[in-house]
Amino acid sequence: MPAAATAPARVDEETGADATRRIAQWASTAEASTLPPEVRHHGRRMIIDYLAAAAAGSGTELSRTLREHFRVTEPGQAATVIGGPRLTATAAAYVNGAAAHGLELDDGYTPGSVHPGACVVPAVLAAGESRGASIDDVAAAVVVGVEVTARIAEAGHPSVLRAGFHNTPVAGVFGATAGVGRLLRLSPDALSGALGLAGSAAGGLREYHADGSEVKRLHTGKAARDGVMSAQLAGAGIAGPHTILEGHDGYFAAFARGTWKPDVLLDGLGTTWRAMRTYVKPYPCCRHLHGAIDAARQLRAAVGDDLTRIEQIRIGTFDLAARLDRTSPSTVMQAQFSLPFAVSAALRHGTVDLGTFEPEGLADPDVRALAERVSVHLDESAQAAYPRERAAEVEITLHGGQVLRTRVHHPLGEPENPLSDADIEQKFRTLALPVLGASRVDEALEQAWRGNDLQALTSALAE
Repeated sequence: MPAAATAPARVDEETGADATRRIAQWASTAEASTLPPEVRHHGRRMIIDYLAAAAAGSGTELSRTLREHFRVTEPGQAATVIGGPRLTATAAAYVNGAAAHGLELDDGYTPGSVHPGACVVPAVLAAGESRGASIDDVAAAVVVGVEVTARIAEAGHPSVLRAGFHNTPVAGVFGATAGVGRLLRLSPDALSGALGLAGSAAGGLREYHADGSEVKRLHTGKAARDGVMSAQLAGAGIAGPHTILEGHDGYFAAFARGTWKPDVLLDGLGTTWRAMRTYVKPYPCCRHLHGAIDAARQLRAAVGDDLTRIEQIRIGTFDLAARLDRTSPSTVMQAQFSLPFAVSAALRHGTVDLGTFEPEGLADPDVRALAERVSVHLDESAQAAYPRERAAEVEITLHGGQVLRTRVHHPLGEPENPLSDADIEQKFRTLALPVLGASRVDEALEQAWRGNDLQALTSALAE
C-alpha cells in the first residue's frame, strides 16, 4: 500500500505567504522614473563596477576558452561579449558573468554573503542589448535584480551556506530572472512563473574549496544565462510554480532546510533598498580577507620594509574567514582564499592587486616565508558581529617583543567605509585599459555615467 502523501505545510503571513507573487508584483511594476534618484545612480555605479571586474576577467584562460566554445556553439548577433564576439543573449550572459567573477573583483552584499552583480548585470545587459533598451531601463532593471538577489540571499543566510550551497548562483538566478523580466515587461503573473522556472535552475555547490576548482567562476555565468532563459521562456508562456520561494518543497525548504527569515525577504520591499548596501571590492580576492588586508596595510608603515623584523602574525576574525588559513596555497584560487598569503602580500608590497596572484607573485619567497609565520584564530567578538560586520584584527609581534595591533570593523568598500564614484571610475580605468584602450574606456564611462545609449556602451566593449 503506498505511503500517504505528506500534506503541504501551511504558509501564513508570518512565514512568507505568497512570497513569490509578492516579489514578482513589486519587481514587474518598478518603473525607472519612479525610483529614487540615488537608487538609479547606484544602478549605474553597479554597472561600472561590474564592467571593471568583467573586463579584467575577460583575459583569463577560462574566459578565452568560454568565448571560443560559445563562438562555435551559440554564434549570434544579439549581445556583446566583452573583448569577444557577438553571441546569443544567453551565451553572452554566461561568458560575461563568468568573466566578472573570474578574478574575485565583483561586488557583493555582506548580510547575504552573495555576489549579485556578476549574476544580474550581464543578464540584464544581454537582454537589454538584444531588445534595444536604454541605459536608464537597464540600470533600473539591475537595481531590481540586485534587490531580489540580496533579499533572497540574506533571508536564507547562513542556512543555505551551511547546507553546502554557494549563495551567489542559487540566489543570483532569481535576481537575474527578476531583472530581465522587468526589462521584458513581463506581467506580475508571468514574472512569478519565471521565478518558478529559475528555482529549478538554481544550483552551485561550495565543494570548489576542496581543490580551488575554477567551477566557482562558472556559477555566476550559469545564473546569468538561466535568468535570461527563465524570463524569456515565461514571456513565451511557460511557467514554473508560483510558490517556488515559500512552498513546501520550494527554495527555502530545500536550500535553507526550512530555516529562513520572511521579514528580510519581504518587509519594506521597494522602500528599504538592500541594493544600496552592496560593497565594492578594492582587492581581487575573497571578501572575507579584506578586513585583515586593510589592517595589515595600516600596520605596514610601523613595520617598514624589513620583514625579517616580524616574529609572528596573529589574525583574529569571524568563523567563515578564520577557516581560510592555508599558509602554502598552490593555485590562484587557493591564494585568493588564503588569509596568511594575502596579509603577507599586503605587508610585503603595500597592497594586494592582480600582480599578487600572477605566477611571480604567487612564488614570491618573501611572501611565502612570511605566510608561514601567520596564525589565524576565531575572534568571538568578530563572530558575534558577523554578518553585520566583517571584522578582523591583525597583531604583529616583532623580534624584541614590540607588538603592533589594529582592528578593522568594516573593510574598504562597504557602505560604512565606501569607495567614491571617482574610486569606482579609477577601478574601471585601471582594469579595463589593457583590454579596451583609452578611447573606448572614455566612451564606456561617458555612457555608463551620463548617457542613455546602450548600443554606444556595448560597442565600446566588443573585440
